Amino acid sequence: SRLESTAFPDLGAMMEGYAQGAVELARTEFKRELDYTSESVDVLDDILVLVSESPDKDLDFEVRLWGSYLGEVLRRRYAGGWEMTQYPGGTVAVPAVDVRGSRLFPLMKVYRRLSAGEEEDLGSFYAMVVERLGKPAQVN
Repeated sequence: SRLESTAFPDLGAMMEGYAQGAVELARTEFKRELDYTSESVDVLDDILVLVSESPDKDLDFEVRLWGSYLGEVLRRRYAGGWEMTQYPGGTVAVPAVDVRGSRLFPLMKVYRRLSAGEEEDLGSFYAMVVERLGKPAQVN
């Protein structure tokens, strides 16, 4: 609820704030470490399995929280940026990570993972993104 009541200056700051909230919740509630590395995507997937099993989960909040973290992993790896854009086939704008003109929809991926299960695992998604986008951005 602290995150939902916070006024963020822009979309990027909001997504970073939610991602940091995911890191904290992973540590305190799930005893797992999320560190924005490629390897942490599998840890996130394990957490989502546990979240999906909770009968009293707030799906909208869980999607924002964990999807923001997944998006931050991708944004940081590829020096991308957050933007609001229409999801293909959708009618509303959602947060997306823009990487050199490619749009990634991490919140939608987390939604599908939580609602469809194993067939939407994050490891396969991440591997596909890495294959398509190639090497990470060079950090100076």
